[in-house]
Amino acid sequence: MTQSSCQLSVNSTASSAGNVTIVDNKAATTMGALILSLVFFLGFPGNLFVIWSILARARKQSVTTLLILNLAIADGSLMALTPFFVIYLVMKNWVIGNLMCKILFYLCLANMYASIQLITLMSVYRLVAILWPRHVTLISSRKIVMRVLVGIWLMVMVTSIPALIFREVRCKGTTAVCDSFHDEDNHVVLQYMLELVLGFLIPYGVIVFSYIRILRRIRQTRFRRRIRSEKLILAIVVTFCLFWLPYHIVNMIQVTWALCPSGTVKTILSKIWHRGRAVTSSIAFISSCANPVLYFFAGKSYIRREGFAFMARLFEGAGIDSGMRKSRQNSQNSKDKDKEADAVMLKEKEAESTNNSSSTSKPVKNGK
Repeated sequence: MTQSSCQLSVNSTASSAGNVTIVDNKAATTMGALILSLVFFLGFPGNLFVIWSILARARKQSVTTLLILNLAIADGSLMALTPFFVIYLVMKNWVIGNLMCKILFYLCLANMYASIQLITLMSVYRLVAILWPRHVTLISSRKIVMRVLVGIWLMVMVTSIPALIFREVRCKGTTAVCDSFHDEDNHVVLQYMLELVLGFLIPYGVIVFSYIRILRRIRQTRFRRRIRSEKLILAIVVTFCLFWLPYHIVNMIQVTWALCPSGTVKTILSKIWHRGRAVTSSIAFISSCANPVLYFFAGKSYIRREGFAFMARLFEGAGIDSGMRKSRQNSQNSKDKDKEADAVMLKEKEAESTNNSSSTSKPVKNGK
């Protein structure tokens, strides 16, 4: 959409005369564009490498590996969208039309939901595998896992529909902005409260509960060798929270602004979320490029031995089910060794008793 078409467009009516937009602040848009550019050059090839490592180099795909694969697909898809937003922030004008406005923000929201739901599922699976290891085989079959993943993606597609409904290109003078219906307070409250509840509060409530139980059990049992893989998953969880928290804080400020009556407070809140939206949204994108970096540092001990397959070996080692198989094999081996030792001790006792009996019978013969 050009500046002249913005002036003539019927669908792009002015949101509120004289109101600022999210691209008006030069410092915020410049910082946001720099962050998104860096995120794209790090995150897009990084997530592609994770996908390639799992599909081409992993010998066997465990439940954890499948979850990380889907997480990389979601993150990589989000990274592929960043050039559009870089252009938007640099030009300070939405130039690719109303349809792309709806589609791009729908895909962004869908990938945000997908990432947090997959991380939540990863945490719940670790909880079941550590607290109730006998029941983990009931949920770890490939067919069940694939059905759960399909269900998650379908749910994500449905919960992201508000972005298609509430997003559109609007004009302020000759500037086109892809934004929500800010003159409709109920739309703002519904959209951002859904994101806050479904994309942050509920998932992180489940995640925090899961890891409190997991860490308690690790301290109480002999699972300490699994602490390395638990640290990797916990790092993914904490990273996602840190980078998305500012975005959800701005969402809450905007919801408060929508519910607040006109006055000085409403004006202040309006300035805060308008100035903070571009930067916090860009920071949220960092979470999608951070995971490959975490994988690299977690798996760097494999690099010399495995080469480009180091990440596949890392994911195979991080699988809780593979760890359980190894522990069962070790326990079985130890049982076999104990049986062998018992058999040897029994033979030694039998030999010793035979020697004792023969030694006691010799004096009798000499006496005869």
